[in-house]
Amino acid sequence: MSTTDGDTRVDQPTAASAVADDLARMILAELAPGSSLPSEAELATRYAVSRLTIREAVKLLEGRGLLELARGRKAVVREPDGAAFGDFLTSVIRYDPKGLFDLVEIRLSLEVQSATLAAKRASRAAIAAIESELQGMRDTVGVRGEPMTHAQELGFHTHDVGFHEAVALASGNRILGFLFEAMSQPLREGFFISRRGHEKRGHTLHDTIEAHQRILDCIKAGNGRTAAEAMRVHIKDTERDIRVALSQLALRPSDPS
Repeated sequence: MSTTDGDTRVDQPTAASAVADDLARMILAELAPGSSLPSEAELATRYAVSRLTIREAVKLLEGRGLLELARGRKAVVREPDGAAFGDFLTSVIRYDPKGLFDLVEIRLSLEVQSATLAAKRASRAAIAAIESELQGMRDTVGVRGEPMTHAQELGFHTHDVGFHEAVALASGNRILGFLFEAMSQPLREGFFISRRGHEKRGHTLHDTIEAHQRILDCIKAGNGRTAAEAMRVHIKDTERDIRVALSQLALRPSDPS
């Protein structure tokens, strides 16, 4: 349903979408993951709508990733899922070069905080997880001077993303951990691009490993200030790598038509 005022058209929310919006607020504010929604009959009475409208609203919330539906059972609140956020970031960096720099800006804020908190809070198990990802980076690179296969490079970037996610988890802040889990795919794609600029600037993946080692050493030493600075320097270097990589792409001659 809509109303028209001159050239302006205003869509009115359907009954199902209005109920879905109100239920979403209730889910986020009051219900823990795994909790069941009230029955269709209870919700229909609460909102003074038909059961069909309630079913439509619940379907909308399933589409938003808030509910999980199973035949013959009440709708259940889902665990938070960062897939939609990750898909959005991936599409942004694929189709808009500025998106890469937007992601770097976000990383600079989040990861400096992650490193600071990890230096103060990281448990032995959390440190071991960071060390494991760093060792994975080393194992993937192999012998100096030998070219990497695509599979090796993918493995390296996967462990690189794992390193940053492990630092976020070591911070003890669940929201930071959730965000880095959601950002894993766009980060991996960004790392492929930044590596091209890294090479153009005369650096190697061994230099990248050393930068990560400095971050880890500061975290293990429990020094939040130096951990934050090591992370800041690393991400600013990544920003420079991306600028160089994109400038090289811009200078490539177009294919003849």
